[in-house]
Formats: sequence, C-alpha cells, structure tokens
Amino acid sequence: MNFTRWSARLPGTQRRAAARGSDRGLSPAQRSEGSVPAARGEYGHSEPLPDVPALEDFSVPEMLGRLPALVALVHGPEHRIVYVNDAYAAAFGPRPAGATVADVCPELTELGLLPLMDQVLRSGKPRTVKSRRIQGTGESARRGEGSYTITCLPAERADGSKETEGVFVFAADVTDHAEAAERLRASERRHRETAVTLQRSLLPQELEQPDDLRFAATYQPGGIDAAVGGDWYDVITLGAGRTALVIGDVMGRGVRAAAVMGQLRTAVRAYARLDLPPHEVLQLLDGLASEIDASQIATCVYAVHDPNEGRLVYASAGHLPILVRDEDGTVHKAAEPTGPPLGTGGWLHTSGAIDLPPGSTAVLYTDGLVERRGEDIDEGVAALERALSGATGTPQVVCDRLIRSLGVTAEHDDDVAVLVLQHPTRKGADAELFHNAALDLLGGIEAAPRARAFASGVLASWRFPPELHDLGVLAVSELVANSLQHGTPPMRLRLRRTDRRLIVEVTDGDDHLPRRRRAETEDEAGRGISIIATIASSWGSRRTPGGGKAVWCEFALPR
Repeated sequence: MNFTRWSARLPGTQRRAAARGSDRGLSPAQRSEGSVPAARGEYGHSEPLPDVPALEDFSVPEMLGRLPALVALVHGPEHRIVYVNDAYAAAFGPRPAGATVADVCPELTELGLLPLMDQVLRSGKPRTVKSRRIQGTGESARRGEGSYTITCLPAERADGSKETEGVFVFAADVTDHAEAAERLRASERRHRETAVTLQRSLLPQELEQPDDLRFAATYQPGGIDAAVGGDWYDVITLGAGRTALVIGDVMGRGVRAAAVMGQLRTAVRAYARLDLPPHEVLQLLDGLASEIDASQIATCVYAVHDPNEGRLVYASAGHLPILVRDEDGTVHKAAEPTGPPLGTGGWLHTSGAIDLPPGSTAVLYTDGLVERRGEDIDEGVAALERALSGATGTPQVVCDRLIRSLGVTAEHDDDVAVLVLQHPTRKGADAELFHNAALDLLGGIEAAPRARAFASGVLASWRFPPELHDLGVLAVSELVANSLQHGTPPMRLRLRRTDRRLIVEVTDGDDHLPRRRRAETEDEAGRGISIIATIASSWGSRRTPGGGKAVWCEFALPR
C-alpha cells in the first residue's frame, strides 16, 4: 500500500510542508539565513547545520505499525478500511482493506465513533472523546477490552487537493487511568456516604414539639460533587413553657466537620439545661469550639422563646439573621447583635430580641439556602424574605416551599438546613385550653395565705380535678414560702395552663438559686424543694435577665 498518498492534518503539518518546499534546492547555509540569530547562537553552532531528510523519506506505515496505540485509517462516507496497525489487529483481530467499519469493526460502533467520523468528514475538524469503554465478546475482543481515548483526525490526499476524504483514528489505551479514577470515585462515594450517615445520625431524629410552638426542619446534603458539611439544628424544651432553638454551620467538609458538629450540638443541649441567657450559652460554646478543633470555626444562632413574653431572645455568632413573618405577610429581619463565629475567641456576645406574636412564623437557616456563586449573599436573603412573605401552611409545608423557591435541588453545591417554627393563633375551644394568671406578692405574713387563696380560685376556674387542684395549691404554698424566706422583692406568682400541663412559677429579686438537699430529722426547714420534686413532674430554676431568679414546677395534665 502506498501510504504516502495520505497525510493526517496534524497541527503544524502544513506549515512544515510549505517550509520544506521553499527550502528545496537551497544549501544548508541558505536555509538558515532566515532563522533568528539568537536562536542560532543559543546552542553555540558556528558551523552550518547538516541537511536532514524529509518526512517522505521515512517509512510512515512501519512507524505506525510499531505504535502501542491503536491506529486505523478509513476512507469515504462509508468509512471503508484502508489500514489498521499491528496493535489494532492484536487487540481486535485483522481487518480486511475495503470493508466498511459498520460491517467489520463492532468495537468502533460500540464506542459510538460512526457519527463522530461523519462530523469529521463534513467539518474537516478533529474530534476527541475521552475514556470510552469497550465491552467485547470472544477471545480477541477480550484482549482489546478496556477504556480508550480516541481522536479522529481529518485525512486528505497528499496531492494538495485540500479535500477531506478519510478519517485517521488514533486510540490510546487509558484503562489503568480509568480504573484508578473509578476506584477514587468509589472511595469518595463511600467517604461521602459515611459523612452523610454520620451527619444524619447526629441530627435530631424527631423534633420536640412544645405546647406553644410548632416546629419542622429540613436537612439536605449537597450534591454528589459536594462534600457533606457540618450544618445542624435542634429544639430543646427548657421547662416552664420555655423553648430553646439552635441552628449552626461548621465551616468544614466531610466526616471531621460532622464530628465537630455533633460535639457542638451535644454541648448546646448541656448548656441549655443550665437555662442561661443566649449570649452566655454562645460564650461557653466559643471556648469549647476552640478546644475541639482550633482550625475549624462555626456559625450559630441560639434563641429562647418564653410564652409569657411573646418574643424570641437570641444571640448570634456570625450566623445569618432570623426572619419572622407576621400573620399579614410582613417579614421582619432580626437586627444586631451579631458576634464573630464560634472558635475565634476574645469576644463578649450580647443578646437581642424579636417579637413572635400569635400567627407568626420564624425561619432559621444556613448559608447553603441563600448563598450562590457570583451573587451577594444579601441578594439571597432578600429572595428568602420574598419567598417567606407568601409561604403559608404548616411548618413542614413552609420548609418545602422555601427550598423550592430558592432553587435548591439534589445537585445543590452546599448543605442546606432550615428550621421553621410557628406560633399558632388559637381560637374557640382550642383557646380555652391556654390560660395565664399572675399575682404580685407583697412581703408579710399575709402573702402566703393570699397566694394560696389566689391559686385555689384560679385552678378551680380552670376546672382541674380535685387531686391536681390540691397538688397545685401545695406547690404554690411551698414555692411562695421559699421565696419569702430566701428571696427579696419584687415577688410574683404566675400560673399557666396549656393543653398538656400546669406550670407554677415564682420570681423574686434574689439571684441565689435554690438546690435540693437532704433535710435531717430535727431540721425545721429545707424540705420545700424536696416536696416540689416529689409531687411535680419536673422543676427547675433560672436567673432572670433583670436580676433575680425564677423557680418553677410543672404538672402533666391527665389525658
């Protein structure tokens, strides 16, 4: 076969051919006259370079036959075989010249090269496909089975007609690279699945649902190409009708971020049991985050809802603002204070407040919901405000609508956590299950009898059964007596009933918290808190923001 009738249009081939044609008949010295002097002097040649043979002087078919890559040359729109090299024949068997690719080259058909070769013939431009796999049958096909990167080059005759008449196919075996890449992808999938499993196991499996609020939350890990982050949320009932809620984001990826997140979430629950103000909780978390891993920081919002105040008291460590939607659709954004992220240290956090009236909905979220590449994050927060203003329904419905409105899909490039809480408006029979009553206590011997009489009348009007009525009056007597003996004015008794429990709370101006202790037989005092702990479902105490303390207990209502 006269292979010199064909040439592949490789980059630079035409320029080199033209240069050889213009240099024919010139001496070596004349050929070098047009070269750059600096280039000639760079290699220190003082003598004229010797002449070299032209490409046509080499046996191109012999060189192609020795290549380890697979080479084939086809002609015409029917793609008839002109040549295959030894490596191709060894992989897939010999191919008769003149036969069409569709008839005798099932491997090229399997690779989907026929449409590609048609494109090369029509456009005269090379095309490349990467890492395509051949799954053949038979002994020879099994030898050629593997992954190949194939380049199809337009081939034209050497007579200078410039008309593309064939396709030069060059296939490099990349099976080892493809298998290594697949092993890496499998390892990354296992790592991601481990991180997702760990992340989900550390999040609350079921949110607590307090008496006065309704909650729903959604966590969605990033797409396959995004490593799992450290987003988390939680709802914690504090007693006396109060509820803590938290959302945070560890600035990291993978199993390590999920592990740090789990430690922070556990710490939040422990600190919440101390019933501290939000800024003090963040202050403790800040020091703990530095001890867990000094190289990772986290943003966080911690908030507390008190049904007697009708608002959220919160503190933020570098996190995005809470959004609250009123019943009429107006959206409010929590203002400062916002401190730096957890783990940075050296900052005194402060608490703020935002109203949460009946009928309102609040949303806490991580940056994956509102942050987009190429956009300011304030634009994402504004888009969330617009979506929230029209989002109605149950908390779970609101969660789903916000996710859809912000364009979060399974291929999203970051983790997303959303926590939605609603303060429902109660009317009719449902409203009758929620009542409040309060009495300011004045010092003196008449304070305790007055408190007992007030509690007895209120509990009777709430139609409690006699046993619960008597337990409630006893709890009021003990808490008021304890406050009169150990506390300072101002003192206040508050009774609250919900659809699930009766809450008795006494506040005074002294910030010394009571503790349960064992009273000796001869002691005349010290049994009040022990009595409360025995008769009530739960009890506790906390310091109030303005100074002083609150001591409370709860009784579960019969179903």
